Amino acid sequence: MISYQSIQELVELAEKSKRKISEVCLEDQAHEMGKTEQELYDEMERNFDVMVESAEWGKQPGRKSTSGLTGGEGYAMTQYAAKSPIMGGFMGKAVATALAVSNCNAAMGRIVATPTAGSCGILPGCLIPMYKEKGVDKKDIVMSIFTAAAFGMVIANVASIAGAQGGCQAECGSASGMAAAALVEIQGGTPEQCANALGMSVINQLGLVCDPVAGLVEIPCIKRNASGVVIAYSSADMALAGIDLKIPVDECIGAMKEVGDQMSATLKETAAGGLAATPTGKKLKEQVFGK
Repeated sequence: MISYQSIQELVELAEKSKRKISEVCLEDQAHEMGKTEQELYDEMERNFDVMVESAEWGKQPGRKSTSGLTGGEGYAMTQYAAKSPIMGGFMGKAVATALAVSNCNAAMGRIVATPTAGSCGILPGCLIPMYKEKGVDKKDIVMSIFTAAAFGMVIANVASIAGAQGGCQAECGSASGMAAAALVEIQGGTPEQCANALGMSVINQLGLVCDPVAGLVEIPCIKRNASGVVIAYSSADMALAGIDLKIPVDECIGAMKEVGDQMSATLKETAAGGLAATPTGKKLKEQVFGK
């Protein structure tokens, strides 16, 4: 039985058994939940199918949030990605996917919280383009989600995945790290490289505050999902290139917890600070809820 108290534990278990982290996690969770590995795999495959459905729904024109504050970001980026985006067509589509899934969430559509609703676009934004644009086998995509999940459980146990507790670093930071690890595994990286990718994503979002305008998971949350995808891809590539993380990944997660604990309550999903407290942020709140 895995404790999910450290990333290093997962890495060592995978290396010792010469397996992928996803395989170690799947076996452990099947035993823990009293199910077969195939049953759990099938459940995860259905989750991935929902991610795809969420992205397709969010990319359609006219998708507005119930508040009226946001909508159409996924559609606009999808149209732009078909042209000549600065970051290239593939990354343009990845960002469009993240925005689309976040649009789906804001419009009260069905999403997979990975690990939260506020960060739901990051993992799909990374995995769906690998599946649809690069032709990665669906089984490899689905299995990589078990690696993401294993790392997410460690972060949840040691630090936090909730914006109300640790700021957006705990939501988008965690999701980005989980996605980066999944990307590394898909590309044939080692368990250690998966861990390094997670750490690189975390350190690049360390201290990110949670300041939702009007207290809604829309502004700036939707756009942070897009940047989380870019950070995940760059972190995965750095890890695969053999770039050293320098600070051990578990220490990075510990630092994230410390920063979250020290963060002002006004910057942890209370909508009392940051962008939510700007003059425009306050006006938008009045637009939704009145004075």
